[in-house]
Amino acid sequence: MFRNYLKTAIRSLVRHRFFSFINMFGLSIAMALSMVIIMLVADQLTYDRHITTRERIYRINSNPIGEQGQQYGEAATSALPLRQELLENHAGVEKAVRLVRGFGNIWVELAQNVNIPVAGYYADPEVLDFFEYELEYGDAKTALTTPYTVVLTKKAARKLFKQENPVGETFNVGDDGPYTVTGVIRETKNKSHIAFEAFASISTVTALEATGKRTKNLDNWYNYTQGWVYVLLAPGKTPASLQAALDRIQKKYFTTLPKPETQDKVHYTLQALTNITPGPLVENPIGPFLPWLFIYFFGGLAAVVMLTSCFNFTNLSIARSLTRAREIGIRKVTGAMRWQVFMQFISESVITSMCALLGAFLILFLLKPLLMQLSFARMMMWNLEINYSVVGIFIVFAFVVGVLAGFFPAVVLSGFQPVKVLKGLGTMKLFSHVGLRKTLLVTQFSFSLIFILSVIVVYDQLQLFLKADHGFSMEKKIVVGLSNTSYVALKTELLKYNNIENVSAVSHVPAAGISRSTKYKVSLDEKEWTDLYYFSTDEDYLKNMDLHLVAGEYFAAAQLSNNNFIVLNERAVSAFHFSSAAAAIGQQLILQDDSTRKQIIGVVKDYNHHMLFDKLEPMALTTDEKEYTALQVQYTGTYEDAGKSIEKAWATINPTLKIDYKDFNDEVHKMYKVFFGDLVSILSVIAFLAITISCLGLLGMATYATETRIKEISIRKVLGSSDGALLYLLSKGFGSMLLIAIVIAVPTAWFINNLWLEQLAYHVSVSMLTIAISIFTLTVFGIVTIGSQAWRALYVKPVDNLRGE
Repeated sequence: MFRNYLKTAIRSLVRHRFFSFINMFGLSIAMALSMVIIMLVADQLTYDRHITTRERIYRINSNPIGEQGQQYGEAATSALPLRQELLENHAGVEKAVRLVRGFGNIWVELAQNVNIPVAGYYADPEVLDFFEYELEYGDAKTALTTPYTVVLTKKAARKLFKQENPVGETFNVGDDGPYTVTGVIRETKNKSHIAFEAFASISTVTALEATGKRTKNLDNWYNYTQGWVYVLLAPGKTPASLQAALDRIQKKYFTTLPKPETQDKVHYTLQALTNITPGPLVENPIGPFLPWLFIYFFGGLAAVVMLTSCFNFTNLSIARSLTRAREIGIRKVTGAMRWQVFMQFISESVITSMCALLGAFLILFLLKPLLMQLSFARMMMWNLEINYSVVGIFIVFAFVVGVLAGFFPAVVLSGFQPVKVLKGLGTMKLFSHVGLRKTLLVTQFSFSLIFILSVIVVYDQLQLFLKADHGFSMEKKIVVGLSNTSYVALKTELLKYNNIENVSAVSHVPAAGISRSTKYKVSLDEKEWTDLYYFSTDEDYLKNMDLHLVAGEYFAAAQLSNNNFIVLNERAVSAFHFSSAAAAIGQQLILQDDSTRKQIIGVVKDYNHHMLFDKLEPMALTTDEKEYTALQVQYTGTYEDAGKSIEKAWATINPTLKIDYKDFNDEVHKMYKVFFGDLVSILSVIAFLAITISCLGLLGMATYATETRIKEISIRKVLGSSDGALLYLLSKGFGSMLLIAIVIAVPTAWFINNLWLEQLAYHVSVSMLTIAISIFTLTVFGIVTIGSQAWRALYVKPVDNLRGE
């Protein structure tokens, strides 16, 4: 029986090859987009799956709560003393490990005196066994038990030492060391959510804290940003029991430690290892991860395109029912049951979907390289491999799509009595006065218009970010990473070149996505602390950035060594309730971290030190030389000539270290381009594909409408009807559908885009020009599609079509 279904289905598809092509091509496009999402999720679901105890491993996340009860969002980091507290006082925890920030900015290989960047973490000795990292060289049980020992990945070992077994080799990290290599992690295809190249022993942190080289955080309950804590539950224990223990710990320590009123409280939560990537959005991730929000968003877009393609299939299937009425009637009269007719249509649908899958593979082959070029894809280290399991998922997906796309037409067509089938389905209604085919076409074009308008809005928003005035100078400026190089020596050397105009040191580049904050208050009697974002700068920063001083003065060179002076912006003056900028000069602020007092010596005009996603916030400029990470170099002439001068100066100061410099403008705009640039690219492709699918459906319907009215057109031509009248006759129905789609889509797109635009501090509006361009674009596509078939109908020869009448 199935063989008969298959033969009949293939014959029907070949006989109506034009409509079959439209259905297959539309499904291929939609399936290719959906397959990208499937591959992406499949890739993310391989992370940490090699760990045999993964179902019992949890990360302890922190949810800070402000003094007024405000929520700051969930962070992946947590207080480092949690590990010891849980191991000693909670029997349900079998193991616990910490990973601590601060290790491996620049490594110095002493044998060759070469600086090479390698990133990593300080970790407990059990980390290798905990996450099941196998050592190719070294002993996992003792590799991280003593201070200044380190385990490297195979890749890092090759990068540093160029030899097979570097165990026993030593190096320094800045002023610390020497560190001894005690192990090399075996290279495997296993994926981990932890991005690292090295683990150093956590006992090194204890040694550094004892000598004052590192702030004491191993026993600090209030600092929840310096590391990550993972626990392995004992067999049979539940996360609920551990959560109860964490709640008790929170109440215990945040009521007994000194000055609890001066600190944010923290509520601890558990995140399963298998729910990290893909997973919820959290701050302070330990490596690239894919948020579920991303999958939902782009999965939703793919679903819309898939739905549009299925509408095509449904629409054309129902439209073609008139030409297949005789077939259906004869099959029913000769004894075919309803379920047999139903299976016939489902078979055709599934075969169409399977053929479309082959086309989807070809489109996917073309799309994949373009997708992997996106900045976001490179940053997230996507690896979209097609393996047997993924192919199996694709086949099941294609089968499901075929069944869903063909289900409604199969139900409708198999359910009619022969006499009703022969009357056609043109008068069938989905709603009270709207034909089914028209409803589906209107829906398709509504989706297309929403996509077009959204692409334009996102592009306009990107241009706003790229062209916005941040309130400081951005042109003719280069950012040079210091990489443990003396900023004074490099600055002095740079200023010897004629095309170097000004040089200033800074802790981090403003408005580039990096922020640092601390808390101050004017008097100890005040209950609330005020958050201040801060930058450490030198005496030339004001001139370098072309900032405007509102009151007081800026730092002098002699004040750099004294970190007790501070310059505020106007928002900070208001936040501390000073009557004016002038009134703030000479006042003192108390730093929360160590209760030191800083004197306000100046106030600068507000400028956007954050990315433009956020509104202006209170901000301070300080002079902590230990925090300088970059020089901002103002130059004259060309970027290339300035780069050569910078390279020469760098070679004079530090000939063995590779220089890292970037255009200041590019650095500030980088995150905008990564997010909005990629979003514009993705939405543009999806919009184009959605329009293509909609136009294919419209083409099919226009072709069908023309073919079914060919005799009517011939008679009208014989009776003297003009070409214009015939064009109007054939296109007026489709024109009204386009108009209805515009009426539905414009307010919908306006509402959807305003939802996300209002989350941004600086944003564009959905203007009438944007709406007009979107409508014009859709109308052009619609007119060209409909007109091509209507125009073809004008050149029919009446004698050929009326010969048998």
